[in-house]
Amino acid sequence: MRALVITGPGRAAVHEVEPPSPAVGQVVVDVERVGVCGTDVELFTGRMSYLHTGEARYPLRPGHEWCGTVTALGDGADPGWLGRRVTGDTMLGCGRCRACRSGRHHVCADRAEIGVRGGFPGALAEQIAVPASALHSLPDAVDATSGALVEPGGNALRSVRAAGLTRGERMLVLGTGTLGLLTALFARAQGIDVHLMGRDEDQMRVAGELGFTGVWTRDSLPSLVWEAVVDASNSPRLPGLALDLVEPGRRVVYVGLAGTPSSIDTRDLVLRDVTAVGVLGASAGLGGTIDAYADGSVDARPLVAATVGLEQAPSVLSGARPEGAGAGPKIHFDPRV
Repeated sequence: MRALVITGPGRAAVHEVEPPSPAVGQVVVDVERVGVCGTDVELFTGRMSYLHTGEARYPLRPGHEWCGTVTALGDGADPGWLGRRVTGDTMLGCGRCRACRSGRHHVCADRAEIGVRGGFPGALAEQIAVPASALHSLPDAVDATSGALVEPGGNALRSVRAAGLTRGERMLVLGTGTLGLLTALFARAQGIDVHLMGRDEDQMRVAGELGFTGVWTRDSLPSLVWEAVVDASNSPRLPGLALDLVEPGRRVVYVGLAGTPSSIDTRDLVLRDVTAVGVLGASAGLGGTIDAYADGSVDARPLVAATVGLEQAPSVLSGARPEGAGAGPKIHFDPRV
């Protein structure tokens, strides 16, 4: 089958590889749609921290935002999965440690991450093998575009939950990329007054087209009470700004990751009685994301600028935009093309 393989920093190509054979408890999924995100770009450029800690190494096969149809079963997998449209959890815990037994498999020290960590092949391929225990069924109301947006949506939903706001309270989201826009969409669906701060004109225009009127740059940001601030950016400067802006006694949520270390002044955190929450992974938000997409309370599809074939993945990872792509921040791939 065809699969994207990254062989070193800046080197990726579509290769012919052996198709997966499901191990005990696994299924094979024919991939229908897959997206790439900042993590995939960092794996391609060599900046991803896992490459420096040994938790990931070349060659690797990326892709952790995906959906498709189950076409084969390994021993022990529930036959009911066969033929079902699914997506899946990226985080695959060992199942034995204290973190896994307490429902926190996403922070298991020995976890694999599909397409990212531990050598587990990703979904930028025609097929992927996945543990059946990681699967989530997709209802008919969730199409392929939405299905491949479940994983980033789960991160966004967890960020909104972590902010701890109630209907009518005000949130500022730093960053207007995929994660920032998704966070804003999920917050709005819960009745939160959402504002966004960005710097990319195209992405800020997408935010306006999605109906957000409070879209600001740093220079134009009004002096309002921000009852929660979510940093969904990749800037090392914005974690500190989030802490500066949030109302005393409320919450900052950190879900974006910068390529270099960032810092905050913990004196401000303590003396202003602010709670800081980090969000890693979509695991606990996947089911709620599927429900929101299915009932129409969140429609994330306008974030996808283009859907192209697998052969264009190397150029997209290099920063190129497909010809005719819209303004949205997300590019999807259809491995069947």
